[in-house]
Amino acid sequence: MTDVIISTRHLVKIYKMGDLEVHALRGIDMEIRKSDFVAIMGKSGSGKSTFMNIVGCLDVPTRGEYFLDGVDVGKMNKDQLAQLRNNKIGFVFQSFNLLSRTSALENVELPLMYNSKVSSHALREKAMNALESVGLSDRSHHLPSQLSGGEQQRVAIARALVNDPVVILADEPTGNLDTRTSVEVMDIFQQLNKKGITVVIVTHEPDIAAYTNRNVSFRDGRILKDLQVEHPRKASDELLLIPVINEEETI
Repeated sequence: MTDVIISTRHLVKIYKMGDLEVHALRGIDMEIRKSDFVAIMGKSGSGKSTFMNIVGCLDVPTRGEYFLDGVDVGKMNKDQLAQLRNNKIGFVFQSFNLLSRTSALENVELPLMYNSKVSSHALREKAMNALESVGLSDRSHHLPSQLSGGEQQRVAIARALVNDPVVILADEPTGNLDTRTSVEVMDIFQQLNKKGITVVIVTHEPDIAAYTNRNVSFRDGRILKDLQVEHPRKASDELLLIPVINEEETI
């Protein structure tokens, strides 16, 4: 058994625009292990988003290999990739991507509806447990419009968790949040990581990357730096120092 969750070998991605070729990735070799908490960083055009799209099975490389939890992703067809995404990966997005006319609980239940291993009886229980893990069990029947931005992102994290994925991929998860709410979200990720969940986030903010235990910087489609963070910032400690801002919520 290996604890490597993500492994890429000589990963290359070239986009063709007419006669022009854009080299988004130029041979990426990376391993991410179980319980890693990794920040993928870089300026616009550095390749970090392309890398995350390939790791999330949303795009395919031009050349190279990608193994997710020991599975050779390059050998899978579209249906197999869709099943792999749903069962192995939890996604968290900057814009939350919640269904507006659907309650928090129903939003969290959605990935389970495509999981044949989960019975209809267990579906609601698993969704409620996921909401409880992010501190929102008392808001389960609220619509997204009745939740603050931070609460919506916590619903999105619960949705990412509900299928017990091997990795959570978060794309700028604090990009639409204020300072305190951003720290609250990073506190949730840190608590999940302490439980053994592998978390990979894309961020352009060094302050957010400082909460992770590994920072990987991209530039021009290559890895510029891959550094361990010896003393990550503790979000739980910082929350004690940041004043609570009362938000007006629609009830």
